[in-house]
Amino acid sequence: MKKNVVIADDFENTRWVIEFTIKNNFDINILKAENGKEALQYFDGRPIHLLITDLNMPEMTGIELIEQVKQLSAYQFLPIILLTTETDPTKRNEASALKITAWIKKPFKQDEFLKVVKKCLG
Repeated sequence: MKKNVVIADDFENTRWVIEFTIKNNFDINILKAENGKEALQYFDGRPIHLLITDLNMPEMTGIELIEQVKQLSAYQFLPIILLTTETDPTKRNEASALKITAWIKKPFKQDEFLKVVKKCLG
């Protein structure tokens, strides 16, 4: 069975680059969303194996999305990669407190990013 990865980012180009990078290296299903609110619909009980989210998005931020997902018992231990241009240490501490798997700065280095994704997908 293919693993499901949710990508939440408000920029279509970024979603495309993430999808292209991952699909060229892993046999997975990609579920894309333009914001946290849209991404939340995928957390309906189906198996999700990784969440990759931006921090700053309209409707619902990445932090708000992570908080909502972590409240769902089926997804409490879900690997989460926060992929962002944000440099504010307060935001980083806020994300770390939610026990995210990784904070990766955009633009990402492909090899580094793929190592983290591989670790998350087991």
